[in-house]
Amino acid sequence: MLKNIPPLLGPDLLGILRAMGHGDEIAIVDANYPADAAGPALVRLDGISATDILEAVLTLMPLDDFVDEAAIVMQVVGDASARPPVVDEFDAIVKKHEPKMGVTSLERFAFYDRVKAGYAIVQSGERRLYGNILLKKGIIRPQ
Repeated sequence: MLKNIPPLLGPDLLGILRAMGHGDEIAIVDANYPADAAGPALVRLDGISATDILEAVLTLMPLDDFVDEAAIVMQVVGDASARPPVVDEFDAIVKKHEPKMGVTSLERFAFYDRVKAGYAIVQSGERRLYGNILLKKGIIRPQ
C-alpha cells in the first residue's frame, strides 16, 4: 500500500501516468465509447465514474499550461453549444486542480481522431452520455 494515491489508480494506470511525457494525451471515456477499437493502450475501470477517475488522475498529473486546450470534452452531436451536466462536473474538477484552466470541446469525430492519436485510454463505467474527456499532460515546475 502507498499513501496519498487514490486507490482506484491501479498499477497499470499508474504506470501509464508515470510513463507519459509532456504533451502526451490520455482520454477518460464513458462506457459507450468504442475504446477497444481506438488503438492506444487501454485500461478498464468498469463501475467507476469518469468524474471519479478524473479527480484521481488530476491528483497526480499536471495539465499542460503551454497550450490553450489541455482538457477537452466531446461536443453534443447536433448542438455544439450544449453542455451536459457531466461536462460541468469535469470543468469543476479541472478548475479545482488547475485554477487557471477549464474544459474546451471538440466535434465528435475530431474527438475520436484525437483519442486515437493519444497515449492511452481509460474506459470508465460512466453511463452519462458525453462523459468523455481528453487530457494533455503538463510539467512539474522546479520549486
